[in-house]
Amino acid sequence: MEGELDVDEALVLDGVSDDAALREAHEAGRPVVVRADSAEAVKAALARPEVASVLVPESKRELLDLDLTELTYG
Repeated sequence: MEGELDVDEALVLDGVSDDAALREAHEAGRPVVVRADSAEAVKAALARPEVASVLVPESKRELLDLDLTELTYG
């Protein structure tokens, strides 16, 4: 949940489209956190090995209850 996790040392992105930033942060040992406001965005973020965590807005709290196995494998 956005605002409930200390992300001061992390690279916080709004998506996973910036391959160079993801790679650089990962290689430097810097955690990568991605904001997501849909199930598809959560799935895309967590599919990237560089991403340590996903932040969801308070208004989308239901995303915390996603069944990631079902979402990924059907």
